[in-house]
Amino acid sequence: MNLSYFISKRITAGGNDSFSSTIHKIAVGSIGIGLAVMIVSFLILKGFQDTVTEKIYSFSSHFKVTKYTLGNSYEESPISINNELYNNYKKYGFIDHVQEYSHKAGLIKTEEEVLGIIFKGVGTSFDLDRFAPNLKEGRFVNFDSTGYSKEVVISKIISDKLRLNVGDDVVIHFFQNPPRVRKLKVVGIYETNLSEYYDDKFIIGDIDLIQKLNNWADSVAGGMEVFVTDESKLDEDEKLLDDIVDYDLFVEKVNDKYIQVFDWLHLISRQVNIFLAIILFVVCVNMISIILILIMERTQMIGLLKAFGANNQLVRKIFTFNGMHLIVKGLALGNLLGIGIGVIQYYLKVIPLNPHDYYMSYVPIGWSWEIIIALNVLTFVVVSLIIIVPTTVIASIDPIKNIKYD
Repeated sequence: MNLSYFISKRITAGGNDSFSSTIHKIAVGSIGIGLAVMIVSFLILKGFQDTVTEKIYSFSSHFKVTKYTLGNSYEESPISINNELYNNYKKYGFIDHVQEYSHKAGLIKTEEEVLGIIFKGVGTSFDLDRFAPNLKEGRFVNFDSTGYSKEVVISKIISDKLRLNVGDDVVIHFFQNPPRVRKLKVVGIYETNLSEYYDDKFIIGDIDLIQKLNNWADSVAGGMEVFVTDESKLDEDEKLLDDIVDYDLFVEKVNDKYIQVFDWLHLISRQVNIFLAIILFVVCVNMISIILILIMERTQMIGLLKAFGANNQLVRKIFTFNGMHLIVKGLALGNLLGIGIGVIQYYLKVIPLNPHDYYMSYVPIGWSWEIIIALNVLTFVVVSLIIIVPTTVIASIDPIKNIKYD
């Protein structure tokens, strides 16, 4: 057996009431709490990123394909959906789904309130599976094969403002010349909590209604929404889409359209990384202090070992092994605490949030075993390397003087 490792084990197995035992517990607790905080921080960060991006993509897709226009109006220039992208998207491996849509501005009038809205028309190609998590009450629109559906889904914010519930009728005045009025029925209520972008203004209905109001053919829409298979390759997919669509069509990443939200997520990520560096620094300083204390407590032992012929490298390895043993126990404690807190929040949602500020009503948890393993490896490597620093003082310990050290 390695002599340094053997002596290190004997030191670690010392009496539970000794000063060393107390120092060991402090070291394990320091590493454990530090790792737990890092794990929880990154799980929450991933939860925020996943939740917000899924909400945006479920409502707006990954890419929008529209006609080139110089205006910012919600009234689109129509495009034909009888094109290569819409009809044959399945032959392109990077595309998961394509659906048509149109927008039209209007006013909802009730007996007591008037509210400006954007009517988003969708068709039978609408990906309801992606949108379903946003649907809080009722159901989605049933499309009518003989005409346009008179059903709509409104947001919870609009529902609360206008005191509308599932089953109520709503009168919408559409902006055009001359103005057109339609009486529709509320069949569902959605909520994304992205009120600034969706919930404050959008209601969802049948695209056939917009086609009738605009005197468009059935094969015409305001644009196409494209979902891709890999969100990590959006820049590459944008170039591929540009090559597929006609020259007069514009491909826009939803990340660019809602750049404020994605910049906010990037800022949170940077702050968490800074937080990680601070925690690692504190853990390393604690470990340096603890190893120095252990060396000071074992000064007589070091003097005896040197008197019997042990070199500095052998003695340093004793405390290095001792420190690594503490690191492993600290990692075990940190994983237990960090993953445990994550599980509790994931299933019980005990920590709430203000949805108007954070786009969700509770602190989200996004599971990633790759992140957890990486944090464990990073902590082990960094702290293991840093504990070499205090062991350098062993070289300055004189065996003659320190055998008598008290």
